Amino acid sequence: MSFLESFKSRSVHSSFPFDHFELTKPLTDGQIDEICGAKVADMKLNYDGTRAVDGGSGDYRKGDASGGAAGKIREFVNVENYKTYPHLKKFIDELCNKETAKFVGSKINRDLSNAYVRVEIIADRVGFWLKPHCDIKEKLMSCLLFANPGNIENEELGTDFYDSNMKVVKTVPFKNNYGYVFASGPNTWHGLEKKSIKRDRRCLQVNYVTFKTDWKVN
Repeated sequence: MSFLESFKSRSVHSSFPFDHFELTKPLTDGQIDEICGAKVADMKLNYDGTRAVDGGSGDYRKGDASGGAAGKIREFVNVENYKTYPHLKKFIDELCNKETAKFVGSKINRDLSNAYVRVEIIADRVGFWLKPHCDIKEKLMSCLLFANPGNIENEELGTDFYDSNMKVVKTVPFKNNYGYVFASGPNTWHGLEKKSIKRDRRCLQVNYVTFKTDWKVN
Protein backbone atom coordinates (compact mmCIF):
# COMPACT_ATOMS: atom_id res chain seq x y z
CA MET A 1 0.00 0.00 0.00
CA SER A 2 2.47 2.55 -1.25
CA PHE A 3 0.07 5.53 -1.38
CA LEU A 4 -1.15 5.19 2.19
CA GLU A 5 2.36 4.40 3.40
CA SER A 6 3.68 7.51 1.65
CA PHE A 7 0.95 9.66 3.19
CA LYS A 8 1.64 8.28 6.66
CA SER A 9 5.43 8.32 6.69
CA ARG A 10 6.76 10.26 3.69
CA SER A 11 4.49 13.30 3.40
CA VAL A 12 5.15 16.94 4.19
CA HIS A 13 2.35 19.33 5.07
CA SER A 14 2.33 22.99 4.10
CA SER A 15 -0.24 25.71 4.66
CA PHE A 16 1.21 28.05 2.02
CA PRO A 17 -0.47 29.24 -0.11
CA PHE A 18 -3.19 26.78 1.00
CA ASP A 19 -3.21 23.50 2.91
CA HIS A 20 -1.61 20.69 0.93
CA PHE A 21 0.63 17.67 1.32
CA GLU A 22 3.59 16.67 -0.83
CA LEU A 23 4.13 12.94 -1.16
CA THR A 24 7.35 11.03 -1.82
CA LYS A 25 7.16 7.61 -3.51
CA PRO A 26 3.37 7.24 -3.46
CA LEU A 27 3.54 4.80 -6.41
CA THR A 28 5.17 1.43 -7.04
CA ASP A 29 7.60 0.85 -9.89
CA GLY A 30 4.92 -1.15 -11.69
CA GLN A 31 2.47 1.74 -11.45
CA ILE A 32 5.06 4.18 -12.79
CA ASP A 33 5.71 1.83 -15.72
CA GLU A 34 2.01 1.64 -16.57
CA ILE A 35 1.61 5.43 -16.47
CA CYS A 36 4.59 5.89 -18.79
CA GLY A 37 3.61 3.04 -21.09
CA ALA A 38 -0.04 3.95 -21.56
CA LYS A 39 -0.93 4.66 -25.19
CA VAL A 40 -2.53 8.05 -24.70
CA ALA A 41 -3.59 9.67 -27.99
CA ASP A 42 -1.29 12.36 -29.37
CA MET A 43 -3.77 14.72 -31.00
CA LYS A 44 -3.06 18.09 -32.56
CA LEU A 45 -4.83 20.48 -30.25
CA ASN A 46 -4.97 24.21 -29.82
CA TYR A 47 -4.50 24.30 -26.08
CA ASP A 48 -6.67 26.92 -24.42
CA GLY A 49 -5.54 26.67 -20.81
CA THR A 50 -8.13 24.08 -19.77
CA ARG A 51 -7.81 20.33 -19.45
CA ALA A 52 -11.08 19.92 -21.32
CA VAL A 53 -9.67 22.05 -24.18
CA ASP A 54 -13.16 23.36 -24.79
CA GLY A 55 -12.95 26.67 -22.98
CA GLY A 56 -15.52 25.42 -20.51
CA SER A 57 -15.59 26.74 -16.98
CA GLY A 58 -15.82 24.53 -13.94
CA ASP A 59 -19.59 25.01 -13.89
CA TYR A 60 -19.82 23.90 -17.51
CA ARG A 61 -18.07 20.62 -16.70
CA LYS A 62 -19.90 20.21 -13.38
CA GLY A 63 -20.21 16.54 -12.52
CA ASP A 64 -18.83 15.45 -15.91
CA ALA A 65 -17.12 12.11 -15.27
CA SER A 66 -15.87 11.96 -18.87
CA GLY A 67 -13.42 14.81 -18.32
CA GLY A 68 -14.72 17.09 -21.07
CA ALA A 69 -14.28 17.37 -24.82
CA ALA A 70 -10.65 16.28 -24.81
CA GLY A 71 -11.20 13.07 -22.91
CA LYS A 72 -9.55 11.14 -25.72
CA ILE A 73 -6.13 12.56 -24.85
CA ARG A 74 -6.40 11.00 -21.41
CA GLU A 75 -6.86 7.46 -20.20
CA PHE A 76 -9.40 6.92 -17.45
CA VAL A 77 -8.82 3.61 -15.70
CA ASN A 78 -12.26 1.97 -15.61
CA VAL A 79 -14.01 -1.39 -15.75
CA GLU A 80 -13.44 -1.58 -19.50
CA ASN A 81 -9.64 -1.33 -19.45
CA TYR A 82 -8.43 -2.09 -15.91
CA LYS A 83 -7.00 -5.47 -16.93
CA THR A 84 -4.50 -3.53 -19.06
CA TYR A 85 -3.34 -1.80 -15.87
CA PRO A 86 -3.08 -4.46 -13.15
CA HIS A 87 -0.72 -2.36 -11.01
CA LEU A 88 -2.94 0.71 -11.22
CA LYS A 89 -5.95 -1.47 -10.38
CA LYS A 90 -4.16 -2.32 -7.12
CA PHE A 91 -3.69 1.42 -6.59
CA ILE A 92 -7.43 1.97 -7.12
CA ASP A 93 -8.23 -0.87 -4.72
CA GLU A 94 -6.00 0.82 -2.15
CA LEU A 95 -7.89 4.11 -2.49
CA CYS A 96 -11.25 2.32 -2.28
CA ASN A 97 -10.19 0.68 0.97
CA LYS A 98 -11.99 2.25 3.94
CA GLU A 99 -8.76 2.46 5.93
CA THR A 100 -7.13 4.57 3.22
CA ALA A 101 -10.19 6.76 2.73
CA LYS A 102 -10.56 7.33 6.46
CA PHE A 103 -6.91 8.32 6.92
CA VAL A 104 -6.78 10.61 3.88
CA GLY A 105 -10.12 12.15 4.86
CA SER A 106 -8.80 12.89 8.34
CA LYS A 107 -5.81 14.71 6.85
CA ILE A 108 -7.73 16.85 4.37
CA ASN A 109 -10.81 17.28 6.57
CA ARG A 110 -13.25 15.58 4.18
CA ASP A 111 -15.65 12.68 4.72
CA LEU A 112 -14.63 10.18 2.03
CA SER A 113 -16.62 7.22 3.36
CA ASN A 114 -19.22 7.40 0.56
CA ALA A 115 -16.97 8.82 -2.14
CA TYR A 116 -16.02 7.39 -5.51
CA VAL A 117 -12.50 7.17 -6.91
CA ARG A 118 -11.52 8.56 -10.31
CA VAL A 119 -8.05 7.83 -11.71
CA GLU A 120 -6.74 9.00 -15.06
CA ILE A 121 -3.42 8.77 -16.86
CA ILE A 122 -2.37 12.10 -18.32
CA ALA A 123 0.20 12.83 -21.00
CA ASP A 124 0.41 16.60 -21.38
CA ARG A 125 2.03 17.32 -24.75
CA VAL A 126 4.16 20.13 -26.13
CA GLY A 127 2.23 23.38 -25.89
CA PHE A 128 -0.01 22.37 -23.00
CA TRP A 129 -0.68 24.89 -20.24
CA LEU A 130 -3.32 25.31 -17.58
CA LYS A 131 -4.76 28.61 -16.41
CA PRO A 132 -5.13 29.23 -12.66
CA HIS A 133 -8.30 27.57 -11.43
CA CYS A 134 -9.99 25.94 -8.46
CA ASP A 135 -11.39 22.46 -8.96
CA ILE A 136 -15.10 21.73 -9.15
CA LYS A 137 -16.79 21.10 -5.82
CA GLU A 138 -17.51 17.48 -6.75
CA LYS A 139 -13.79 16.78 -6.30
CA LEU A 140 -13.40 16.11 -2.59
CA MET A 141 -9.68 15.48 -3.00
CA SER A 142 -7.35 16.72 -5.71
CA CYS A 143 -4.12 14.81 -6.27
CA LEU A 144 -1.52 14.69 -9.02
CA LEU A 145 1.30 12.16 -8.97
CA PHE A 146 4.25 12.59 -11.33
CA ALA A 147 5.94 9.93 -13.47
CA ASN A 148 9.28 11.26 -14.70
CA PRO A 149 11.80 8.36 -14.74
CA GLY A 150 15.35 9.57 -15.13
CA ASN A 151 14.01 13.10 -14.60
CA ILE A 152 14.08 13.63 -18.37
CA GLU A 153 11.55 16.43 -18.13
CA ASN A 154 12.45 19.57 -16.19
CA GLU A 155 11.39 19.71 -12.55
CA GLU A 156 9.83 23.10 -13.28
CA LEU A 157 7.00 21.25 -15.07
CA GLY A 158 5.35 20.63 -11.72
CA THR A 159 2.04 22.24 -10.78
CA ASP A 160 2.10 25.95 -9.99
CA PHE A 161 0.29 27.26 -6.92
CA TYR A 162 -1.04 30.83 -6.87
CA ASP A 163 -1.96 33.44 -4.30
CA SER A 164 -5.20 35.44 -4.45
CA ASN A 165 -3.59 37.87 -6.90
CA MET A 166 -2.90 35.00 -9.33
CA LYS A 167 0.82 35.26 -8.75
CA VAL A 168 2.84 32.02 -8.79
CA VAL A 169 4.16 31.54 -5.27
CA LYS A 170 5.16 27.87 -5.38
CA THR A 171 5.86 25.11 -7.88
CA VAL A 172 5.63 21.48 -6.78
CA PRO A 173 8.68 19.88 -8.46
CA PHE A 174 8.04 17.46 -11.30
CA LYS A 175 10.16 14.73 -9.76
CA ASN A 176 9.65 11.07 -10.50
CA ASN A 177 7.27 9.35 -8.07
CA TYR A 178 6.37 12.59 -6.32
CA GLY A 179 3.18 14.58 -6.06
CA TYR A 180 0.69 16.46 -3.97
CA VAL A 181 -2.74 16.22 -2.35
CA PHE A 182 -5.18 18.86 -1.19
CA ALA A 183 -8.88 19.31 -0.50
CA SER A 184 -10.61 21.24 -3.24
CA GLY A 185 -11.81 24.63 -2.10
CA PRO A 186 -12.50 28.22 -3.20
CA ASN A 187 -8.93 29.45 -2.60
CA THR A 188 -6.92 26.51 -3.93
CA TRP A 189 -5.67 28.25 -7.06
CA HIS A 190 -3.39 26.06 -9.16
CA GLY A 191 -2.37 25.58 -12.78
CA LEU A 192 0.59 25.26 -15.11
CA GLU A 193 2.34 28.23 -16.66
CA LYS A 194 3.48 27.97 -20.27
CA LYS A 195 6.68 25.94 -20.06
CA SER A 196 8.87 23.77 -22.26
CA ILE A 197 7.82 20.12 -22.53
CA LYS A 198 10.35 17.87 -24.30
CA ARG A 199 8.11 14.89 -24.99
CA ASP A 200 5.20 14.65 -22.59
CA ARG A 201 4.36 15.34 -18.99
CA ARG A 202 3.14 12.05 -17.56
CA CYS A 203 0.99 12.19 -14.46
CA LEU A 204 -1.66 10.25 -12.63
CA GLN A 205 -4.59 12.40 -11.63
CA VAL A 206 -6.36 10.98 -8.62
CA ASN A 207 -9.62 12.22 -7.15
CA TYR A 208 -12.15 11.24 -4.57
CA VAL A 209 -15.41 12.57 -6.04
CA THR A 210 -19.09 12.76 -5.17
CA PHE A 211 -20.41 11.63 -8.56
CA LYS A 212 -20.58 7.98 -9.56
CA THR A 213 -17.59 6.25 -11.15
CA ASP A 214 -16.73 2.57 -11.54
CA TRP A 215 -14.87 2.58 -8.21
CA LYS A 216 -16.54 3.23 -4.85
CA VAL A 217 -15.06 3.35 -1.36
CA ASN A 218 -16.13 0.15 0.36
